Amino acid sequence: MSTLLADTGNPDLGLLRAVNGLAAAAPAWLDSLVSWIGEYGILLGLAAVCATAWLQARRRPDAPVAVAGLLWAPLSVAIAEVANLPISAIVDRPRPFVTHPDLDVLVDGKAGTLSFVSDHSTMSMGIAVALYLVNRRLGLVAGALALLQGFCRMYMGVHYPTDVIGGYALATAVVLLLAPLAMAVLVPFCHAVARTAAAPLIVAPRRGAAARGRQQERAAREPARDSDLAA
Repeated sequence: MSTLLADTGNPDLGLLRAVNGLAAAAPAWLDSLVSWIGEYGILLGLAAVCATAWLQARRRPDAPVAVAGLLWAPLSVAIAEVANLPISAIVDRPRPFVTHPDLDVLVDGKAGTLSFVSDHSTMSMGIAVALYLVNRRLGLVAGALALLQGFCRMYMGVHYPTDVIGGYALATAVVLLLAPLAMAVLVPFCHAVARTAAAPLIVAPRRGAAARGRQQERAAREPARDSDLAA
């Protein structure tokens, strides 16, 4: 059934066994926690980081450019996931627990899916690299979450280390190689949106300017007063 990478070498399998072995020795509540984090929690955390980056980007002097960079994050992830479809089919690598049933598997429903490359690792690293291009501090936070994601996937027994590394490499390549083309489209798009009623999505309204605008509106509504005094 499987072809390339079906039978891993000792370093790959040995590292997987070392990490997955922690699950066998851990209490059940910890295994459940790591499984939730690895399946959903880190992705939710990355969404929160992206929301924070968006709020900060709107206040930057180059807000349209910064927001365009943030838009590239989910788009690059989508492209990487599409690119992974033929890669996964060509490699045709089963999940590690299919070939090695002694592994401790913490999630169900993965037996009929392929292992290379890790979708979760691809998504998390794609977000991290794209964020780093816009906001280095939050990009590093997202990068730490991406590394934790890879660890969790091995801990859960659903991916080999090379599946995780492959996901990281795929996401990084897509983000960096296609970024110039993507920004050439997204930056003008964000500048155009900033000139419409949807401008608050791109540029945060300035409090002083907003206050002056309200004062001007009130002054326009007030009837003009005759300043000439009768003789």
